Amino acid sequence: MKYIIKDNQAGFVLKNGVFQKIITAGIWYFPKMLGYQVEVEEMTGELGYMDIPYQVLAKDAAFRGAVVHREIPDGFAGFIYVNGKLTAFANRKEYTFWNVFDKYEIKIVPMTETEMGTEVTKQMLALIPSKFYTSIQVGEGETGLVYYDNILQRQLSKGVYRFWNYTHNITYTVLDMRQKELDIVGQEILTKDKIGIRMNIACMYKIRDAVEFTAAISDLKGQLYSAVQLVIRAIVGNYRLDEILEAKEQISGEIYTALKAKEAMFCVNFLTAGIKDIILPGEIREIMNSVLVAEKTAQANVISRREEVASTRSLLNTAKLMDENRTLYKLKELEYLERICEKVGDISVNGNAGIIEQLGKMMGTGQAV
Repeated sequence: MKYIIKDNQAGFVLKNGVFQKIITAGIWYFPKMLGYQVEVEEMTGELGYMDIPYQVLAKDAAFRGAVVHREIPDGFAGFIYVNGKLTAFANRKEYTFWNVFDKYEIKIVPMTETEMGTEVTKQMLALIPSKFYTSIQVGEGETGLVYYDNILQRQLSKGVYRFWNYTHNITYTVLDMRQKELDIVGQEILTKDKIGIRMNIACMYKIRDAVEFTAAISDLKGQLYSAVQLVIRAIVGNYRLDEILEAKEQISGEIYTALKAKEAMFCVNFLTAGIKDIILPGEIREIMNSVLVAEKTAQANVISRREEVASTRSLLNTAKLMDENRTLYKLKELEYLERICEKVGDISVNGNAGIIEQLGKMMGTGQAV
C-alpha cells in the first residue's frame, strides 16, 4: 500500500499491531497483506498517537530526536514553554511534544518547600490553579499568623506570602494591630437617685499581642462591648444626676481606669475611654432648662444691681467734689449747658445785659459768670 508523508507529518509503522519505526516526508510502500499499517499525524503540538507507550516508541532513535518528553515527579509543579514563551501549567504527570517546528520545554519547580520560592514568577503564578497554593496578603499595620496543619509557624509582617498546599494544610489569620474605636451608643443607666439617663461612651484600643490574642479571644468587639457596658453601669450607677453632670471628666477617668484593669483579659491596650454625651429624659431636661434660666436671670440681676451701686457711688463722689469746689461746679454747669445748646436751634438774647449774665440766669443762678 502506498503512503505519502508530507513535510510536516510523521508516520508510525506497525506490523501486526507492533510498532516498528517512524517514517518522515516521502513516498512509502508497505504491503497490507503482510500486516503492515501506518498511522500518520502532523508533527505539531502534543503527540496525538499514544496507543503505544512512550517507552516503546522511544526505542526508535528518529522518534526520540523528533520529540521532547518529560515526566513530572510527585511534589513538583510543571510549566510548559513554547519557543521560549510560557504558555500553560502542566497538570498531568507526563507530556510528549513534537519538537520539530516548535521548540517545547517543560520546567519544574518543587512544592515540597512549603513557602513558595522566588523561582515562581508572576507569569507562572497566573497559571497555577488556586487549589495548589495559599496566598496571604498582610497590609500596613497588620500582622499575619500562618499555620501548618493548625500549628502556628510564624508571624508575618507587611507583604505578600504564598505557600504550597502539597506538604501541609495551610491556614492563616491576619489581625489589624492599629488602634480602633469602640462606641457604646444610647446606653441606658439608672443613677443613684433613680433617674434613668442614656450615655454615649467612646473608647480607643489596640491589640497588644497577636499570638496571645488569637489563642484567647474569638469575638473581640462583642466581648469588649459587654465589658464596657458593665463598667459604665457599675461606676455611673453610684452617682446622682447632678454629680454626673458636674463630674463628667472625673467619671470618665474612673471608666478608663476600670477598663485598664481588664486589659489582660482581652489581650488589648486601652488608649482612651470617656463619656461623649449624656442624654436626659424629656421631663428632666425641661426642669434643668428651667433651673438654668433661673440661675442666669439671678446672675443678670446681681450684675445689674452691682452696676447700679457703682453708678450711684460715682454720682455721690462727683457731687462731693462739686460741693467742695465751686469752680468745678461751674464747669459742670457749663458742660450741661453745652449739651443743652447742642439740642437747641436758636437762642434769643436781648441787649439789657451781657450774654454771660443772661446765660447764667437761664441756669437759674441769677448771677453773671
